[in-house]
Amino acid sequence: MTEERTLYNTVAPLRNVGALVELIDRVQKRGFGLPGMATFYGPSGYGKTTAAVYAANRYRAYTVQVKSAWTAKKLCSAILQDLGIPAARTIADMIDDISGEIAKSGRPLIIDEADQLVSRNMIEIVRDIYESSGATVILIGEELLPQKLQKWERVHGRMLDWVPAQPGDIGDVRHLARIYCAGITLDDDLQAYLLKESNASIRRICINLDRVREFALTNSLTSVTRSQWGKAGFFTGHAPAPRRISA
Repeated sequence: MTEERTLYNTVAPLRNVGALVELIDRVQKRGFGLPGMATFYGPSGYGKTTAAVYAANRYRAYTVQVKSAWTAKKLCSAILQDLGIPAARTIADMIDDISGEIAKSGRPLIIDEADQLVSRNMIEIVRDIYESSGATVILIGEELLPQKLQKWERVHGRMLDWVPAQPGDIGDVRHLARIYCAGITLDDDLQAYLLKESNASIRRICINLDRVREFALTNSLTSVTRSQWGKAGFFTGHAPAPRRISA
């Protein structure tokens, strides 16, 4: 637990962590009468969940990550579990308990993988929680989440803002290198090449920085240049070509 807390405390400078923190802060401090829901969206691998974990720790937010098989009852019971409240027998009672506790605490509710709420027709439950509590509710999901929510006007119309997660940049590479390549120096050309081969995905940047670490340890290096890396190769996320297997 201590190692996990330390890891997430070190990701604060990442651009998408900053973007989500700024969004939550803006919703928390919104003016009277303004809506209190917002959406943080973007492609898989952009570090949205990492940002959510950091933001949850910073704001002491209640948070759930929705699973594809969840029902409305499971969603409510999962939120109640994070609130530390026993689940009531009916969904209606659970919604009331959630709303009452969040309203009393003033803490935000962060819902990750919110696309699942739309596909399983559970998004109105979240709106009910928001309407009853007046709390800050942040939805996190994939790139098309804002378009999916257009079908639900009563939810769509309660958004204060839509903030897109940004692709990783060279600043993210430099910062993550301090975590995943601690004690190893990467020259500017190698960092730029790694960013390009990672397709600006934060997840792939982390994977590839770990490859550089392994390369450096294997070759007893404390610094790695682009020329030293040569054709070692990075993980791009592309599916490998089919192999020719002889009979």
